[in-house]
Amino acid sequence: MINLKVSNLACRRGQRLIFEGLSFELAAGSGLRLRGPNGAGKTTLLRTIAGFLRPAHGTITLERPREGAGTADMSGRGGSDSDLEAQTDRSAEVGEACHFVGHANGLKAAFTVRENLAFWQSFLAETRDPGRLDRALERFELSALEDIPAGYLSAGQKRRLGLARLLVAERPVWLLDEPTVSLDARSAEILGTVANE
Repeated sequence: MINLKVSNLACRRGQRLIFEGLSFELAAGSGLRLRGPNGAGKTTLLRTIAGFLRPAHGTITLERPREGAGTADMSGRGGSDSDLEAQTDRSAEVGEACHFVGHANGLKAAFTVRENLAFWQSFLAETRDPGRLDRALERFELSALEDIPAGYLSAGQKRRLGLARLLVAERPVWLLDEPTVSLDARSAEILGTVANE
């Protein structure tokens, strides 16, 4: 179980301050929906948590409760030497524990549905697991399309394929930027079910 903690976060793009003083904690298994007008900084926040952008100040940590202790952050910032020795995965960057699905689906048009997922699994996971790949195809109702090049898919099918990579590699934090764009009601329901499993 891993908790996400954001403390006093601020982010700038060029000279423009996008947001500041942002703090929140998310317990493992919970979610947070970001809402606001275009340009409010929602994507910037997600990209900052994912490690693509550097915050102007503040911290982002993943904390794993340990038996007989409080929490130890995985960001490499703060904590004592004894915490460092006790936390074997402490050096992991927060971004390495995140799935980030942005506006683009991250697909190769010439690759088949299965080949696209196999690419993401090889990129995101330490080992390939055909069972996880098959499960992702099944859960996002893409099994019947697995041999079709991604370039032939509808916008909704491409979005489901982009989201299916959430299941091909284990990562405890999912950062989804407008995940239901192009999804019909059934596909949005599938995403909701997968996210709540």
